[in-house]
Amino acid sequence: MKALLADHMHESAAIILFCIGFTTLLLNKNLIKKIIGFSMMDNAIYLFLASYGYIGGRLSPIYINGDTNPEMYVNPLPAGLVLTGIVVSVSVSAIMLALTVRLYRHYHTLDIDEIAEIVREEGR
Repeated sequence: MKALLADHMHESAAIILFCIGFTTLLLNKNLIKKIIGFSMMDNAIYLFLASYGYIGGRLSPIYINGDTNPEMYVNPLPAGLVLTGIVVSVSVSAIMLALTVRLYRHYHTLDIDEIAEIVREEGR
């Protein structure tokens, strides 16, 4: 069991980070903390993908000296997916933070339950 965890340390860290982010997302009522939890979940997924994309003892996929043997190189696809995901998650986080600022300016609170109660009262 100990050797199994040592062999999959990065994957285990990614799962733990995802669980912490998911718990933060579910249990906190503060919108900023929810955004932080969402960001933690994103980062956990990127860590998981990057750890599976790496193969020890292989080189970066850069064409050098005419050697095209694919067994010498790491697959570049997971790194490309992670990079694309990071760009998308930064954009989504920026939009969520901008909407949170707008909500705070309008309702003067970041508590999601208080905002829902104010919206219910305004609708009556």
